[in-house]
This record gives sequence, C-alpha cells and structure tokens, in this order.
Amino acid sequence: MEGKEEDVHVGDNKFSEKQPIGTAAQVQDKDYKEPPLAPFYEPGELSSWSFYRAGIAEFIATFLFLYVTILTVMGFKGEENKCKTVGVQGIAWAFGGMIFALVYCTAGISGGHINPAVTFGLFLARKLSLTRAVFYIVMQCLGAICGAGVVKGFMGDNRYTLYDGGANTISHGYTKGDGLGAEIIGTFVLVYTVFSATDAKRSARDSHVPILAPLPIGFAVFLVHLATIPITGTGINPARSLGAAIIFNKKAAWDDHWIFWVGPFIGAALAAIYHQIVIRAIPFKSSRSIN
Repeated sequence: MEGKEEDVHVGDNKFSEKQPIGTAAQVQDKDYKEPPLAPFYEPGELSSWSFYRAGIAEFIATFLFLYVTILTVMGFKGEENKCKTVGVQGIAWAFGGMIFALVYCTAGISGGHINPAVTFGLFLARKLSLTRAVFYIVMQCLGAICGAGVVKGFMGDNRYTLYDGGANTISHGYTKGDGLGAEIIGTFVLVYTVFSATDAKRSARDSHVPILAPLPIGFAVFLVHLATIPITGTGINPARSLGAAIIFNKKAAWDDHWIFWVGPFIGAALAAIYHQIVIRAIPFKSSRSIN
C-alpha cells in the first residue's frame, strides 16, 4: 500500500505513514509474517513528510475529540441546558463514539492513537520509534489544549468555570488510591483492546479485522467510561486530562492531576507486557528462531 499515493513525491514517503495501532500491518495476503520491530530511535523520520502529516493528524483528531466530548460534559452539567438529559450514558457514548470515528478516519495516516497512553504502550511493544512516540504525544497534548480552549470560548468564563471545565478530579468518597486503580485498570482495558483488535496475525487470518478495529476500541472507551465516570470522571487519556486542566486551571484540577498520567501509563505498560509476553509470546518465539 505504501508508495502508491499520487500526492506523495518520490523520496518523501521513505518512512511509512501507516504506523498502525498495535501490530497492525494492513496485511495483503493470508501468509502471516511477524512485523519487524520499529527502531528505538530513527532520526531520519524528521525529514519525511509522512512523519509530520501523521503528527498533524494526531493533533486534529485530539482537538476534535476534546471539542465534542468536553462540550457534551458541559451540556450534562448545565441545568438549564437540554443536554442535561444525556446523562452518564450520553457522556460515555460521546467519548466512545468519537474514538470510533476518529480512529477510523486517522488509522491510515498516523494509526489513530489520539491518546499518549496508547502511544506509550505501542512504543514499549516496539511498534513505533521513540522519535515518533514523542512527537505524537506532544501533538496530542497540543490538540487537547486547543480543543478545550475552543469549548471555553463557546461557553464563556463563567459557565465554563461553573461546570468545572470538564476536568478530571477524584470524586468525593473515593481515595487517591481508588482513582489511581481505576485509571490503571481502565487504561489496561483500552490498550489491551487496541493490541487485540489490530493484531497483525489476526489481520492475516481474518481480512475484516483491520476494518472493524475502530469499533471494539471505541466500545472499550464507552464501557470504561460507564464504569469509572463516578470515580474520576474517567481519564485513561493523559492528553484529555491535561487539556481540560490547563484551560480550567483551578486548584481542584491540579491536586490529583498526576494520577491521570501515572495511572494510564502504568495501565498501558501492563497491557503491552501482557499482550506481547502472555498472549503472543513474542520473546519465546524470538528465542526459538535464534536457536
């Protein structure tokens, strides 16, 4: 598939712009071959247009994600707003539905990560380089800040502050440990689903898997939100938490903000380890091939 796009000049696409979620390799035949590990550091990517196009795609996707989801949260909290009727289920659908749509739209360009925790998990599994992982995370965070900023522009300072800016906080009655645990498990569910839904071996066996991959990922986000909105408002995405916290910029948003980075990164790391070592047994396959 690479190198067939007419809008990319020869030499500009040296580094694949399809850095798919998980082990994804849009496999063209049924013969499965383990995709090679991405280099730890690839400075040559910095001269490739596809690298920057992927970063822009992550920025726009995260911008749109924050715009729609935070506006939904604002509508739910606004008593005078008809969107009050959406309830927790409506918020969960907004988050899950947007992930489904945005992963579908951007998977062929950047892989559709839209989440630093997802990017971190895939980096640990050597599905993308450190260069690309850092660039993605920066662009995701910038997109999230801009998305939350536009919401504040629409809502105005008074209403935005009154409705807490959609920022993630630990709910009353729950401890920091509860919040951290919820974020770890919730992100594990998401990243494990990402790995499973886009596994190259499954893609080789079942050609429909790459097409359907955004659906289980979005559904996982929906289900995790149903479970953890009452505890943390559901982060499982450090960019989402950072964007809302920066624009809201109140003490309540920063008190436990570390939880919404540490929890998702731990959950993503555990999911990567579980999928690569237990489910796929990659290290054992490598050792057998050496022997």
